[in-house]
Amino acid sequence: MIYLNEFKKIKDSLPLGVGLIAVSKGHDSEAIRKFSGYGQLDFGESRLQEAIPKKNDLKDLHRLRWHFVGKLQKNKVRGVIKEFDFIHSVDSLPLIERISRISEEEQKTPNIFLQVKFRDDPKKGGFLKEELLKSWSKIVSLKNIHLLGLMTIPPIFLNLDQRKDLFLECKDLATYLGLKDCSMGMSSDWQVALEGGASWLRIGSLLFGKRKA
Repeated sequence: MIYLNEFKKIKDSLPLGVGLIAVSKGHDSEAIRKFSGYGQLDFGESRLQEAIPKKNDLKDLHRLRWHFVGKLQKNKVRGVIKEFDFIHSVDSLPLIERISRISEEEQKTPNIFLQVKFRDDPKKGGFLKEELLKSWSKIVSLKNIHLLGLMTIPPIFLNLDQRKDLFLECKDLATYLGLKDCSMGMSSDWQVALEGGASWLRIGSLLFGKRKA
């Protein structure tokens, strides 16, 4: 099932230059195909083994762009580099160094978002702000990566005002680092993410309903 009314509502709310990623993890390729018929090109997946058969089913849709939005395990880096155009969940210096090395071997240059953790949350990964700043000179020297911006996921216990403050903090850090994009905001908080400066929204359940898997 897809929810076209919500899709149109969100699309109509997007300022110029803000992209919508339809997070299709847990949903079948036919749902992706239906959304593509309404002009949606960017889709998000979090498991490599789930994404590959969907991509094969949809290989006739050449304009689709694929975003990896899940936690990236080091043994899946090569496969993700091969299959995805964007990686939103690069959460450590060793991981981005591994991505750089394998990207060079594969002759790829993936679009990268660095995941940053602005509040204490044991369920979320990411660079701490101070850690990212300390590692920055190493990160920008790496080859075969295209740094687009920062990604963040607020702790579930934050209210909307607190989430907006966190999003603004992410945007400020991205600006300080000279990065133009912020991947932030999901089904429950996309409107305050826009107010906080999001340039990519990652929305799943509002568009697809409850996940099948």
